[in-house]
Amino acid sequence: MSDNSVNPGRRNFLLGATAAVGAGGVAGLAVPFVGSWTPSAKALAAGAPIKVDVSRLQPGEILGPIPAWRDKPIFVIRRSEEMLARLSEKPERLADPMSDREQQPVYAKNETRSIRPDIVVLVGLCTHLSCSPKYRPTIEPQTFDAEWVGGFYCPCHGSKFDLAGRVYEGVPAPSNLEVPPHFYESDNVVVIGEDEGVA
Repeated sequence: MSDNSVNPGRRNFLLGATAAVGAGGVAGLAVPFVGSWTPSAKALAAGAPIKVDVSRLQPGEILGPIPAWRDKPIFVIRRSEEMLARLSEKPERLADPMSDREQQPVYAKNETRSIRPDIVVLVGLCTHLSCSPKYRPTIEPQTFDAEWVGGFYCPCHGSKFDLAGRVYEGVPAPSNLEVPPHFYESDNVVVIGEDEGVA
């Protein structure tokens, strides 16, 4: 005669163990799935604002490219009085001297394209095909421009920009170099990646 009796303790143990293993499996699958909805630390860092100390930057010097903000190189230039004076020379050669075409911060819609006249902050990517233009601040004839008064030159396709990142007429680049959102935390520290009072 066979014994068909059921051990209730054993049955409850097996049901509980199976439920626990199943719940663990579901949790194991859910954690990476839910985690994929939140940006990684690398992604957060790539879009996070950066702070740059400009206290040691001398007139005429460039700090950059800083490989930092949203994976874009950033140029920070301290312009001398002579460089600032050159911004008024031959504006007719520029395609968009007051940055009217693009969506730039309000504080970039002026001749210097900056909050402080002496310091300009630019995204160091040509607006044609995102090459990195070269900083050429000296006044001297260049093979690409006999009347060069200083600025940025993209050797890839010949685009030219002045010392405020304003694009010249008749070059492949369609618009001025981008001015990223930024503000001054103090006289010597510029925060790049957000506007003042905007988190």
